[in-house]
Amino acid sequence: MPSFDVVSEVDLHQFTNAVDQASRVVETRFDFKGIDASYARDKLTCTITAQADFQIDQMVDILRGTLIKSKIDPLAMEVGDLQATGKLVKKEVTVKDGLEIELAKKIVKLIKEGKTKVQTAIQDEQVRVTGKKRDDLQEVMAMLREAKLDQPLQFTNFRD
Repeated sequence: MPSFDVVSEVDLHQFTNAVDQASRVVETRFDFKGIDASYARDKLTCTITAQADFQIDQMVDILRGTLIKSKIDPLAMEVGDLQATGKLVKKEVTVKDGLEIELAKKIVKLIKEGKTKVQTAIQDEQVRVTGKKRDDLQEVMAMLREAKLDQPLQFTNFRD
């Protein structure tokens, strides 16, 4: 029986490249000359540090742009709150990797409401969709692409 998996993954290598590229952009921009502004990456989080909150906002936009160029969907970004520490302000940007159980249940509910002839199963951080016809699976893919979820989805492991 044909099947595929619905996942939400971020390539960590591309994420590292995007953060490095954003650092280079900040180092070369004229309005950031002589200002203590930096990006620090730790696995799935990136700490943005600058001297003022408007600079933090500019740096978040720069990071969003470099993520797009690295083919990482900006919906995967979760921007935290400002934290003031002495002269500097910080903001945490977390990249969502993997489907949380609530989102997986929401995906299953969307598929069941679509009244297609497929079965779904939540497996760890992915949702397996199985059906008798390839067309049913493609219909589910199209429906999930159109759905407004707060996380980017990928379709992997397509078996015929």
